[in-house]
Amino acid sequence: MGLSKPRVRFAPSPTGQLHVGNARTALYNWVFARRFGGDFLLRIEDTDIERSEARYEAQLLDDLRWLGLDWDEGPEARSDEGAYGPYRQSERLEIYREHTERLFAEDRAYRCFCSAEHLDREREQAVVAHLPQVYSGRCRNISREESAARAAACEPFAVRLKIGPDPIAFHDIVRGAVEFAADAVSDPILVRSSGMPVYNYVVTIDDALMRITHVIRGDDHLSNTPKQVAIYHAFGWPVPEFAHLSTILGPDKTRLSKRHGATSISTFREMGVLPEALTNYLALLGWGAEGGTRETFTMPELAAEFTLERVTPSPAIFDFNKLHWLNRHYLKLAEPARILELARPSFVAQHWLPDPSTAEVDAWFLQLLALFLPGVDQLDQLPEKARFIFAVDQPAAMANEENAAVFANPSARAVLEAFAARIAALPAPVTAEAFKTVMNEVKAATGAKGKDLFHPVRIALTGAHSGPEFDKLVPLIEAGSALALPTPVLSVRQRAEMFLAALPPV
Repeated sequence: MGLSKPRVRFAPSPTGQLHVGNARTALYNWVFARRFGGDFLLRIEDTDIERSEARYEAQLLDDLRWLGLDWDEGPEARSDEGAYGPYRQSERLEIYREHTERLFAEDRAYRCFCSAEHLDREREQAVVAHLPQVYSGRCRNISREESAARAAACEPFAVRLKIGPDPIAFHDIVRGAVEFAADAVSDPILVRSSGMPVYNYVVTIDDALMRITHVIRGDDHLSNTPKQVAIYHAFGWPVPEFAHLSTILGPDKTRLSKRHGATSISTFREMGVLPEALTNYLALLGWGAEGGTRETFTMPELAAEFTLERVTPSPAIFDFNKLHWLNRHYLKLAEPARILELARPSFVAQHWLPDPSTAEVDAWFLQLLALFLPGVDQLDQLPEKARFIFAVDQPAAMANEENAAVFANPSARAVLEAFAARIAALPAPVTAEAFKTVMNEVKAATGAKGKDLFHPVRIALTGAHSGPEFDKLVPLIEAGSALALPTPVLSVRQRAEMFLAALPPV
């Protein structure tokens, strides 16, 4: 690619949560910078005063750090803010004003005194005539003297850029050569009549002054690019390279939104998706390494492999099943102590674990995680999977149609009676070996075997006729029953006796 030191930026607006589309944009900028030894800048585009909030900016910074994306320049950068600040647009208004004065002085911009009503009429007339809905240039030929006088008389005006007659062309690394006719761009507004500069104007000034070499962003900005290229030309600045990333669609091929499920990074965090799983998955939404078959990448591996040339312009489909597969992969690789810290708060919230914890409880909780973790896609599913350990809902279990069919068999009472009697005779805690011996004795005493033998006991222990293997489940229950937990864990004996007492008399 012949890059010396690229400079890229991620420039979100603090008006809401960070969503997967913007997170993928941030990730691609980050890995591109790291791949070629460049700089990754974070700039906050907060000129939307009414909607921008400090809490959204704080959440944004936290989500980026959680994803593993550090920035070289910008608010709270890893060293200092950098030499091209300030990095919040609300703190750069004087910079924009000075550049507007320069455009006036060089006759590259003009004041537009057209009212909103007049502009609406122009658009309506264009619709009727089947013409592009662009500005007519009505105020372009007002003399500089008249324009200055009307401004001095406090007549409201916007500032527009003068667009030349030639097509506006630029190169897009993802899409190739792109060209827009000049009349499709018209004379874009740079500064509104309120005095607030518009997005296309400020982002171009910021990118130029911050020496951005590559603008990597979503394809919803593709129509903005010719206006920005025209602004670069007006100032005589070099135009950066562009790479417009494809839209992310839901499984139904419509634009990804909340109706498809989780879309914000904070929601995925709450669900218990690991950051390495999410970044790995986001990287694959529109990009693939050489060969196209590899699916798991660490962040350093992404940084070593990533090129914009392998980004596809085709829309990417967000596949939640694929994300879950990757999350299960990384959950298996994660250190048990890390999973313990991530999973514990939801169990504390259920009043199942103490806060603060103890070494003894943590050791037991690690056993619980080892048993249930392979069966979940994300960590927030763990409490429901493990619920029966802390709270067997005996009435609901008895009312369950499949369980009721098990207990309708006369042998079920005999099995539970024999099981409860033998368990009661054992010293606590019941070991896996002792449990196996008891089940063999129950089989010999009742003649029950297979489902008739094991289902009544499993329902008594778990509330369901399927679940974890007994040799792992029984020691977990017994160890838990010996701990001082906020919600006491019933022992194997207590569970068997509870269900036996609930069976109707013979």
